[in-house]
Amino acid sequence: MRNTVRFLLGNLAGFDPKEHGVPAKELVALDAYALARTRQLQDEVIEAYRSYAFHLIYQKVHNFCVVDLGGFYLDILKDRLYTTPAQGHARRSAQTAMFHIAESIVRWLAPILSFTAEEIWRHLPAPRLESVFLTTWHTLPEVPETAINWPALIALRANVMHKLEELRDAGAIGSSLDAAVDVYAAPADYDKVSSLGDELRFLFITSQARLHKGAATQEGVIEVAPSQDVKCLRCWHHRPDVGSHPEHPQLCDRCVTNLSLPGERRVFA
Repeated sequence: MRNTVRFLLGNLAGFDPKEHGVPAKELVALDAYALARTRQLQDEVIEAYRSYAFHLIYQKVHNFCVVDLGGFYLDILKDRLYTTPAQGHARRSAQTAMFHIAESIVRWLAPILSFTAEEIWRHLPAPRLESVFLTTWHTLPEVPETAINWPALIALRANVMHKLEELRDAGAIGSSLDAAVDVYAAPADYDKVSSLGDELRFLFITSQARLHKGAATQEGVIEVAPSQDVKCLRCWHHRPDVGSHPEHPQLCDRCVTNLSLPGERRVFA
């Protein structure tokens, strides 16, 4: 939980929600999902406080920080935060979601971890009241409904991560970005996980991610292998377009785009 809060605060330095915030309907889909999950949990936390079920509050918030954020959302977010332009939409969308998440978490923790919550409160960006105890629950923005099947994608990601760990244990790769992934989905499941298109690789944190409609003998098969492409020295992705710009011979096309505004366009992840 502590590392999650540190990550949020560290990446919100200098962020002004009024000046830099992205409207809910314009958020990258993953950021919108994170806010929807936060809203769901806030309802559960408030109900638990009303029932004096403090042990449930700790369990739910701890699980949210470790699993939903640290093990999923923030892990995927690192690429966008570290490689896209500081003033670009992709990064501002991420910061907008993180701001609302941090504003929610500090209030959830306040009645239980009072001194910790006050310390977090002092380090959050934007003008605010003197104490977290002078405010009420954070009002989270309402995000539009989506057709993206996030539970199916999260389940698929977990299976891919397991395969990548096997490849890492075998010494074939170092990080997941050294790998390329091919997923063969059953026709009935293909539509559930195909919505991200090329951005599926960002969800897996791999350099390539290809989704196929598998034949009967291939359904559910996940193939992982070391990427055969050159590594970009800026984002560490292995891409076939590294060196395609003579003025940046060691960078991929995406990184060249991100060296100036508006940077790359991210829709899903």
